[in-house]
Amino acid sequence: MKMDETEFSIIIPVALYRDAEVLNSLNNVDYPKEKYEIVVEKGTNPSENRALGIKKAKFGTLIFLDDDACVEKDFLKNVNDFFSLYPDIDIVGGVQLTPHNDNRFAKISGIALSSYFGAYKMKNRYFGKKVNLDATEKDLTSAICVIKKHVFDKIGGFNPSYFPGEDPDLFIRAKKNNFKIASDPNIVIYHKRRPTFSSFVKQIYFYGRVRPKISKNFLTSVFIVPSLFLLYLIMLPLLLFFSWLCLLPLLAYTVLALIFSAYDSIKHNSIFAFILLPFLYFTMHISYGVGFFHGLLKKHN
Repeated sequence: MKMDETEFSIIIPVALYRDAEVLNSLNNVDYPKEKYEIVVEKGTNPSENRALGIKKAKFGTLIFLDDDACVEKDFLKNVNDFFSLYPDIDIVGGVQLTPHNDNRFAKISGIALSSYFGAYKMKNRYFGKKVNLDATEKDLTSAICVIKKHVFDKIGGFNPSYFPGEDPDLFIRAKKNNFKIASDPNIVIYHKRRPTFSSFVKQIYFYGRVRPKISKNFLTSVFIVPSLFLLYLIMLPLLLFFSWLCLLPLLAYTVLALIFSAYDSIKHNSIFAFILLPFLYFTMHISYGVGFFHGLLKKHN
């Protein structure tokens, strides 16, 4: 027996200087046209754009997509299949895969983001093997997530002042209010990575800078680890006056970076990844640490 199709409002926030590239693939999805609508909102802040889209949405299940993404023909079918199996879930996120036509640097940065060593549990946003019915903000992003409208009625929307961390803030608030959050690797978008080293550094830096706003107990959070590593590196010249053993943490980090680089490069069949990944891991951790310190200083000034 054929299952009923869920009705979706697809909300796409777009910056004033950009186009909604995702429309090219959305127009080809295999799903009844009367069962979904597309709401494109242009503006300077993605959170404000999403808020306007939510107000205009006529259906009760909202899909948020980034403008530079691409979906496959079965995208909406897969979302519908998920809710057919798990109708009590309030929020579900998918995974962001690296597009096949991204440049070499972008592809390798995508590998770094999906690496346990590079991104810890946040790798789940970029790679997944099975459905997780008890997901957290570490598993989801607003680049690809589906949220039932009643969630916003209770906890409000995305906080514009938290950009680019407004989505983990929303998921944390949803979790605290006992909404059920899941992630499904069958819900997929292909999302462009940063094409250059400088843009990649900037992206990670801003993720770090907004984190102290989001994490109330950041001193006991895993998100402080890159900052502690940065602090160690700054103090290392002084520490070496006391003992050469102070080099051991850096040596351990280097060994782990090489091991994970080998593992991830073999996994993705890329010799160039093995060459670049150790440097990218280090860059990610330092950029995040610098951003975190900056955000911490701003928070307490």
